[in-house]
Amino acid sequence: MDIPGLPPILLSKLAEAAADSRVALVGGAVRDLLLHRVHNDPWRGLPDLDLVVEGRASAFVQRLLEVLPASTARAAREHGAFGTVELELVIAGQPVLLDVASARAETYPVPADNPRVTLGCLTDDLSRRDFSINAMAVDLASGQLLDPHGGQVDLQRRRLRLLHGGSIHDDPTRLVRGARYAARLGFGLAAESETQVRATLAAWPWSWRPGDSPGEAPAALGTRLRMEMELLLEREPWREALAALQQWGGLVLLDPSLQTDRQWRRRLHWAGRFGVPRMVALAAGASDPLALAERLQLPHRQHRLLARWQALCGVMPQRADALSVPAWCALLEDHRHGPEAVALALASGAGPRRPLLRWLLRWRQLHSPVSAHTLINRGLRPGPALGEELRRLRAERLEQERL
Repeated sequence: MDIPGLPPILLSKLAEAAADSRVALVGGAVRDLLLHRVHNDPWRGLPDLDLVVEGRASAFVQRLLEVLPASTARAAREHGAFGTVELELVIAGQPVLLDVASARAETYPVPADNPRVTLGCLTDDLSRRDFSINAMAVDLASGQLLDPHGGQVDLQRRRLRLLHGGSIHDDPTRLVRGARYAARLGFGLAAESETQVRATLAAWPWSWRPGDSPGEAPAALGTRLRMEMELLLEREPWREALAALQQWGGLVLLDPSLQTDRQWRRRLHWAGRFGVPRMVALAAGASDPLALAERLQLPHRQHRLLARWQALCGVMPQRADALSVPAWCALLEDHRHGPEAVALALASGAGPRRPLLRWLLRWRQLHSPVSAHTLINRGLRPGPALGEELRRLRAERLEQERL
């Protein structure tokens, strides 16, 4: 086995370190290699390498470091109770990132909540995956391809097939990942998987645990959905990915209004032009954007931006000629709003476009034609009167601007 762009010596050293335990290459590297070698897809570039170890990942990493040259390892970070290790290497001058994990099994006592995870074998670990095309592995010692869920057939048919009938019920974020793969690989959802998706989402939102409010999903799901959506919006062809998610009915996971939203392409396009986070622009189409921000646990800065945008929309007239240029500037320069809120208003189509755009690109950069230093030299003392005169002179200048 050879992987384009990966120094061959690394694979031989990995196999050497795996001599005493079962270690396999899993996930996207196996999928992309088969697509390239067997199905003639263009090589998508060297991915991060995911390894699964039957046993403790940290013990395998220690053996690997013993067989590699001492100068090879740059950093090793261990995470979690099962010792997942991120290992940064430099092989032949090339940086390589390895993600080494212990083989695990998982169950979902409460659907959509965080799973209960235990140590397991490689077969258990492959059964945890989202789609069959990601549930293949290459045993490093023997070079054998392991495909217990028929991923090779699905690669040939260019389809995304969920591993079992309760996949989305257990973890709805798998659907967002599916949209990411659909956009990146050009795959479609298998018919039986689409049937599962629609049947499962028909009952959304869900509530299982005693004491949950009606229609409330587990709180942990919101964070996982946000993380998957951020990856979709930041790393994938987001137009194609969101279109696939909407086609499958999956935007209801975020908000029912987003599932019927037909303006998201415009909002996200202009958000990118104006430097507004795409996640914020997407949330702006929800029935209650601030509630969605709370459910997804968006960063405080993004939550605050949505609040400022809503406040601006609440006081902004819908006609450009409803205010003079100085009055528009006074409104938009209120400290409760800010340039990002104006940019989001432009992206979302809220309010008259012309004064918002002119303020963002020109008016806010216009100052008094006479500087404070000049006014002081003319005898005006520093203080409130000086500030008032500067504002008056700027307003006179703004009066000369056209809406």
